[in-house]
Amino acid sequence: MIIAVDGPTASGKGTIAKALAAHYGLPHLDTGLLYRAVGRQVQLAGGDPDHADDALAATDFAETLLADPELRSEATGGLASRVSVHPAVRAALLERQRAFAGQPGGAVLDGRDIGSVIVPEAQVKLFVTASVEARAERRFREMQSAGRAVTLEEIAADITRRDARDAGRDAAPLIAVADAHVLDTSTMSPQEAISAAIAVVEDCRPQA
Repeated sequence: MIIAVDGPTASGKGTIAKALAAHYGLPHLDTGLLYRAVGRQVQLAGGDPDHADDALAATDFAETLLADPELRSEATGGLASRVSVHPAVRAALLERQRAFAGQPGGAVLDGRDIGSVIVPEAQVKLFVTASVEARAERRFREMQSAGRAVTLEEIAADITRRDARDAGRDAAPLIAVADAHVLDTSTMSPQEAISAAIAVVEDCRPQA
């Protein structure tokens, strides 16, 4: 069983995807981490994330970079959104993601184009969303816990910019495909969102 979990930043899709993977005993891939690694590699190389050639060169990052804690920062998230607009970058990472999804028994993948581009044949497609206000508040609390000096207003503005960039790009824009189940987590606790997601999977999963 392949479960595709898409949605904008800080919507809760990562938390839901990890929980679904644990619940069903499936491997999990946070595909956004791959784009964050590309953005971080561009930065480390002194390149320009808005330049297609610099971004493409950065797709050849070392696997060890995926453990870099800086990948979880707001700054790197912004770089990831910028490099992801380049079709060549998306093409370079495409097969890596499809190979992960094609493992025996299936997998859970979360990102922004899993159900639309990476594995449109997924048996379960979730589109997790939430209001900008709710997402900004969640990210703000995360950043505070991590000791990062940011304001709620800065985070909300960054999320709004990232949403526009992700939804407006020509290559694999962020969309809820027709057969995706939309889950709005604005007023849900993490456990409520996970329970709702499991209920969707139970309704959709292939019957033995």
